[in-house]
Amino acid sequence: MVRDRQHGPVIELNRIQVKRSRGKGGLAGPDGMKSVFGQLCSKMSVFSTESLFLPHRVWKVKFIGESVDDCGGGYSESIAEMCDELQNGSTPLLIPTPNAREESGTNQDCFLLNPQGKSPAHINMFRFLGMLMGIAVRTGSPLSLNLAEPVWKQLAGMQLTPVDLTEVDKDYIPGLLCMRDMDSRAFEAMDMPFGTPSSSGREVQLSTKYQYVNIENRQEYVRLALNYRLHEFDTQSAAVREGMARVVPVPLLSLFTGYELETMVCGSPDISIALLKSVATYKGVEASSQLVLSFWQVMEEFSTNERSLFLRFVWGRTRLPRTIADFRGRDFVLQVLDKYNPPDHFLPESYTCFFLLKMPRYSCKQVLREKLKYAIHFCKSIDTDDYARIALTGDAMADSSSDSGESDAGSIASDDLLADSD
Repeated sequence: MVRDRQHGPVIELNRIQVKRSRGKGGLAGPDGMKSVFGQLCSKMSVFSTESLFLPHRVWKVKFIGESVDDCGGGYSESIAEMCDELQNGSTPLLIPTPNAREESGTNQDCFLLNPQGKSPAHINMFRFLGMLMGIAVRTGSPLSLNLAEPVWKQLAGMQLTPVDLTEVDKDYIPGLLCMRDMDSRAFEAMDMPFGTPSSSGREVQLSTKYQYVNIENRQEYVRLALNYRLHEFDTQSAAVREGMARVVPVPLLSLFTGYELETMVCGSPDISIALLKSVATYKGVEASSQLVLSFWQVMEEFSTNERSLFLRFVWGRTRLPRTIADFRGRDFVLQVLDKYNPPDHFLPESYTCFFLLKMPRYSCKQVLREKLKYAIHFCKSIDTDDYARIALTGDAMADSSSDSGESDAGSIASDDLLADSD
């Protein structure tokens, strides 16, 4: 039975390769296929319908050259890394909005599907992105993707409007209206090709019939330009929906708005401390103790980004599930230990597989805040005995997060020994 299985197929991923292939930035290999996203995409055929319908882990991760025993944390880490790659230029699937490039208007922090991604390899990658979205909806494990609202509208089966274009490119519609209504004498002084910039900034020829825009053809130009921009993502959106269809019934998505679909796939970017506290349990300390109260006060004081980093540190995710039910019985465990002496010299440790944070009995709130902030900012990924020793850029790598059990090296580090977490 599907529910009796703990995970789908075991997938080998090479994160060391990703670091090397990116070099000074840019794509991780040709078409980004050496990224974690690209590696998993190339193995898409091994995912059977049965594995895609699993309630938790659709695959189990084996990180090549790393000492990670994936009991759930490695799986979450792989998803978090793919979301990072999609938005940091490692893959060619997403592009910043035109407003982001111009640093004006709304949605400056959002991404669009890349309209230039039309090759068979790109289309397959868009299908895999859709599959990940479907998995997120089915399992309640959110993806940390910051896509502009028009993307979600199209994925929900809705048609884009000129208002949607303005949301991501505030100057485009006013520019077309200006051209439509421009005085004929001013228009004659222009020498404008019969083309339009795409959302990626690439110039696209709109017609083979006309070479330049003039008084006689400007109405047709406005019509063709608007039509192009309203439909430039159709091919990519269709591929994403095709991938989603492997996991969820896509026709039912038309029942939801774009915002509702985004919430189902990504959860809320605002991490609710009240929701996290509602699933918290405690070991070695009372819920009413001053240390626990200080911990929650620090969490309340954290910024949204710091809360996201905290989740990445303790759970391998960057967003909380939508509701308590979506936690699927998984509690956040805060355990306080007395074996560290003096406690203020040690960092907290995490076990992402078990959603577990182990913390020394810090003397005060200030020390707790300092140690926790250091851990979440400098220990973002699962610690790996072998990976941490490979100087990819000439610098040692270290972490105090762990994905196995009590025997994992590097599960805790003192301030002085952080660079060697064995």
